[in-house]
Amino acid sequence: MALAMLGLAIGSVHVPIGEVWSALFHPDPQSTFTTIVRQVRLPQVITAATAGAGLAASGLLMQTLFRNPLAGPSVLGISSGASLGVALVMLSQPLWILLPIPRDLFVILASLAGAIAVLFLIVLADKRVGDGVTLLIIGLMVGYLCSAVISVLQSASAAQALKSYVLWGMGSFAAVDPRRIAWLVVPVMLGVVGSIALIKPLNALLLGDDYARSMGVPVDRTRRIAIWTTGLLAGTITAFCGPIAFLGLATPHVARMFVRTNDHAVLMPASILLGAVLALGCDLIVRASGTDVALPLNAVTSLLGAPVVLWVLLSGKHWARGN
Repeated sequence: MALAMLGLAIGSVHVPIGEVWSALFHPDPQSTFTTIVRQVRLPQVITAATAGAGLAASGLLMQTLFRNPLAGPSVLGISSGASLGVALVMLSQPLWILLPIPRDLFVILASLAGAIAVLFLIVLADKRVGDGVTLLIIGLMVGYLCSAVISVLQSASAAQALKSYVLWGMGSFAAVDPRRIAWLVVPVMLGVVGSIALIKPLNALLLGDDYARSMGVPVDRTRRIAIWTTGLLAGTITAFCGPIAFLGLATPHVARMFVRTNDHAVLMPASILLGAVLALGCDLIVRASGTDVALPLNAVTSLLGAPVVLWVLLSGKHWARGN
């Protein structure tokens, strides 16, 4: 809550905390501060908290599902599929001009379409191979294929279109239109609730598929639900905020460091809460940087997340498992 209040106060125009409180609970339509807080910064704070919570939940799902401490929400290529959808719109001739749809909405729809297409491919592959490691490799290969197509589109695109795509790829919590904030919040909250509903089977999967089956857990069904949930979270967040690096990968490890347990009944809520906190913190750093041009969000998340991943690698399985 403290970070949220600071996020409402700090920016290119400083808003006193008292004015923030008044704008939230006693709004004056004629006040500039009320307009800034309610129309600009409040949607940004809600977006940051929602995206951080969703990415953290999806990261924990992937790390448990694949029993790999370096798995994240982009591991199945879903984020790459969303990026490809956006690239096809931005880097090709402006297809959105042909349809009576606002440009920002068309970008969101293209991103969701790309994420859903990859998600269907991954689910079909899971039904065919039924093996977590093979599925992980398939997801990585799909990601490489999407990246290759994006590189081809970038090499042939106009300079302005390329600049727009690069800026989108830097990530931002400030790009969500206040009128469409519910389009982000509702699917992500559904995904977060779905992640919490998987706590018991996820705990069983920690001890292996065979043990989980002996405990009556439908392993294949649980895996597909986890994949669909991750797809919903990662696809929606990427569509609205761009590909956000490291939050989904690093946050579950930071949560393990605090709670010192692998019990998902504790770890999942802790990761969701910490994801929202870290996202709000990163957004605050972006807006408080004091530069004429705001820092790229992905630069901030990478600077904070990369040391955590290095710590995981250097400390080995002991820290990664939270033992």
